[in-house]
Amino acid sequence: MALAKVQLIPGFDKQVTETGAEGRWVDGQYVRFRYGLPEKIGGWSQLGSTTLVGAARDQHTWFDLRGNRYAAIGTNKILYIYYEGAFYDIHPLEASRQQSLTNAFTTTNSSDIVTVSCPSTTALNVGDLVVFSNVSGIPGSSAFTAADFTKTFEVQTTPTTTSFTIKMPSSEGGSTAFTTTGTATLDFYYVVGSVTQVPGFGWGTGYYGGTTLSPATTTMNNGGTLAAGHTTSVTLTDASSFPSSGTVLIGTELITYASKSSNILQTLGRGADGTTDATHADGSTVKNATNFVPWGQASNVGVNIEPGQWRLTNFGQKLIALIFNGVAVEWDPSTTGAISTPLRATLISGAPTASRDLLVSTPDRHLCFFGTETTLGTTNSQDDMFIRFSDQENINTYTPTATNTAGTQRLADGSKIIGTLRGRNGNYIWSDTALFTMRFIGAPFTFGFEQVGTNCGLIGQHAAIEVDGIIYWMSEDSFFYFDGASVKKLPCLVEDDVFGNINNNSELIVHAGVNDKFNEITWFYPSSSSNLIDRSVTYNTRDGQNIPGGVWTTNSGSLLNRTTWVDQGVYGAPYATAYESSITPTQGSISGVSNGATRYYAHEQGTDQVNTTGTTAIPAQIESGDFDIDREGSGEYMMRISRFIPDFKNQTGNAEVTIFLRDFPSDTRTSSSSGALITGPFTVTTSTTQVFCRSRGRAASFKIANTGTGETWRFGTFRADIQAGGRR
Repeated sequence: MALAKVQLIPGFDKQVTETGAEGRWVDGQYVRFRYGLPEKIGGWSQLGSTTLVGAARDQHTWFDLRGNRYAAIGTNKILYIYYEGAFYDIHPLEASRQQSLTNAFTTTNSSDIVTVSCPSTTALNVGDLVVFSNVSGIPGSSAFTAADFTKTFEVQTTPTTTSFTIKMPSSEGGSTAFTTTGTATLDFYYVVGSVTQVPGFGWGTGYYGGTTLSPATTTMNNGGTLAAGHTTSVTLTDASSFPSSGTVLIGTELITYASKSSNILQTLGRGADGTTDATHADGSTVKNATNFVPWGQASNVGVNIEPGQWRLTNFGQKLIALIFNGVAVEWDPSTTGAISTPLRATLISGAPTASRDLLVSTPDRHLCFFGTETTLGTTNSQDDMFIRFSDQENINTYTPTATNTAGTQRLADGSKIIGTLRGRNGNYIWSDTALFTMRFIGAPFTFGFEQVGTNCGLIGQHAAIEVDGIIYWMSEDSFFYFDGASVKKLPCLVEDDVFGNINNNSELIVHAGVNDKFNEITWFYPSSSSNLIDRSVTYNTRDGQNIPGGVWTTNSGSLLNRTTWVDQGVYGAPYATAYESSITPTQGSISGVSNGATRYYAHEQGTDQVNTTGTTAIPAQIESGDFDIDREGSGEYMMRISRFIPDFKNQTGNAEVTIFLRDFPSDTRTSSSSGALITGPFTVTTSTTQVFCRSRGRAASFKIANTGTGETWRFGTFRADIQAGGRR
């Protein structure tokens, strides 16, 4: 019998069964479609030999006025600059929290843990970053020097309200432990947030399931025990961070108080919310538990610890960086010592101090904040649907007057602004339910706002992208696009696979990226079994418009876990970040930092993954749907495949072809190298002309794969000797 061709439409189809997907591809990883043909994706190489602290959550690349190239990377811990192959910590410090220390450091012989005494540890949590400077008073008998302390540390514990511990690079090896007799300056890094999203209600998210997070903590200083049944008052060591009335937790007992005078809590209510009235010893830990929900009660406030994120952009040559739900900072590369020192980013004077997102509107040049403060500088006035924008060309003025273009606006559809995007034809704002446009119209209103879509909210802050003037985004259960006229749902033949296996409790970290060379948009997202990004889905914008259902691919391979992505514009190749929770960061001199670090990669480089651990093969594979010998596709007759003709282009190294056989759709696909079923895998080299096999069944499918380093391929058409058999 003559060779038969098996023609396949580009893209995966996961909406139907493998038998129903005849003429389509059904699965794969590390592959793309180009010119309608499947091929292995390009490799990637790590940039630099260091790994960054924390998980990267945004990335931005730009040129300064001299043509120098910069990349900014914001992790959940630190803001970095990448310049000329090196990373620099430019993270801003909280000037208002700076403390002057005296006799601050106490060591323990043969231990690397040092206790730091300070005026207050209010709002300081385990994992926060602190930096010391101007350190003096280290005794000569110590193995440590002042330089050992003049660096950044991660807080290990907070045993009291006036102390915390740090971990030194080595243990105290001097003749004896010591307490310093000099001074030091303590600065605090602005806190970005957690590496993961922690949502939920009820028990497990606070005291007795409540909503008190990072509570104020002190000790009882009552001059004696607090006896059971005593309701007059209790004295604390430091009650300055406790509300004027509320609830405290001592041991397992909740105690309400009606008023506060200095450090004395007055008019006590013992054994609140079903806890046991008990006697407590002087020195017992006291925690603020004012906002709590007891056992057996549902929380009336949704607890959602949103992950630490950034929005990075530029205003002219300045880097503009926003900590999600926090402050906005700027960094100017033209400032003397910006890199050589390096200089830290500083607060944008006059700007809001708590915002969910920002963008620079162009060409009008307004700095716009979203989900921000209704009262400037008052963080507790933050309104998740409120917008505030600066005066034109002036990022330090936000109060509207008759002579400037600053202003405000509140959106109506939705509960909070999720993300924004600056596009070719205007600015775009997504709430959790709707899409709005924001376009510059000039005086007196500055911007015009229009709702253009409903029930099409954004899944995460960085889940929208623009390609050729069309806006694409991922919602909680669909993909959408806006072409300037209307919002439309993007046809998707892998929809069930993506949205049926996504962790909706970690959706805010979804990140979209463009690879313009291959006409691709990729969304990186966490699977249902992970709270970190471990899967991706890709849409081909060129071919997808011409093929029903679009040209989509998915990937569940662990190598492509990208947390941020920028296209090739500035650096000539796509740059992306990958977080690995099991490795220790190596960048900078941060002592005691916990595990979990980010690698920085340049993509479309070679055929493999190359990083500091070595070269790893990228195991690409793609699998077809079932096909049979009947023109009608009934699957009535058996068929025998005796040989196939390899059809590869751009092949280096080896490829593997496996043929799967089954008689009925419910049968498990069989792959065996023994008995009558010899289906592979067959190794195909660049010189292989044909492969003989003995494969028999009612339906067949095939898989193309590679497993070794240095291997790549583009597959053409599957041609094989297929002969008819009987009905059994």
